Amino acid sequence: MILYPAIDIRGGHAVRLTQGDYERETAYDADPLDAAQRWADQGAEWLHVVDLDGARSGVSKNLEHVRRIVAETDAKVQVGGGLRDGFAVERALNAGAERVVIGTAALADPDFLVDMLDTHGQRVVVGVDARGGMAATQGWTETSGEAAPALIRDLADRGVSRIVWTPIEVDGTMEGPPIDQLTEVADELDAELIYSGGVGSLEDLAALAGTELPALGGVIVGRALYENRFDVAEALDALDR
Repeated sequence: MILYPAIDIRGGHAVRLTQGDYERETAYDADPLDAAQRWADQGAEWLHVVDLDGARSGVSKNLEHVRRIVAETDAKVQVGGGLRDGFAVERALNAGAERVVIGTAALADPDFLVDMLDTHGQRVVVGVDARGGMAATQGWTETSGEAAPALIRDLADRGVSRIVWTPIEVDGTMEGPPIDQLTEVADELDAELIYSGGVGSLEDLAALAGTELPALGGVIVGRALYENRFDVAEALDALDR
């Protein structure tokens, strides 16, 4: 299972939100590159970068930080936030991202998703954030009428090879992942699922690995790394066990 340390960027800084609430922000690194280098030096092979300004406004704001992270570390980067048209996706890939994560636009415009899959294939990841079991959009500020598990299965049926799922209620809380919900989402899923939200301990990582769900290919971890609950090397060891 792949570990994806999270770097959420807002106002040029590496921050974390609690439960997707922009009013409950904690700033950690003044320069996101510092976080990226720290995680890469500890052994991270991938980084999950989110442009929170772009997610909220619909327009990418922090691609220069993505360029710097790609240039100054050996880690591969998947980036999301504000990627709502083909031009924005191209800009993110040209900035050096290995993958792009599209959310709101993929859910609102099926034709756009088909176009991106046809053009970029497995470099396209779809992000499904859920609040109360329903898919959330517009940088977590709005909730759609679609149940997240059904939506995720529909995306897999439409050819999406990799999906990031975040239950917003636990995101940033470090209170542990909802294993029962995860099992409902990932069981017999014909796509790779990357889980995000609530990881606060090595035991949480071991519990995720212990599900032995074939579709579960990775986990995104943010606040627990920033607050030194464990480091990247320890996390990788827990996932291996």
